[in-house]
Amino acid sequence: MKNNRNVKITTPYITLGQLLKLVNLIGNGGEAKAFLAEHEVLVNGEVDCRRGRKLYPGDEVNVLGQAFAIEA
Repeated sequence: MKNNRNVKITTPYITLGQLLKLVNLIGNGGEAKAFLAEHEVLVNGEVDCRRGRKLYPGDEVNVLGQAFAIEA
């Protein structure tokens, strides 16, 4: 079973790399590229490995058995 978590943002969007840091999956932005190379990340059900991928409210990210829903 997946752990679902809502992530509230106050900007129009955040990047995938920023999300990974925000939810403590990586320690700093420099780790994002390596993390994405080693782990499958799904954005709205599709594999995406771009750390600069823009995430907007309504998007869902699944990684390491966890689901993160982006909210405004």
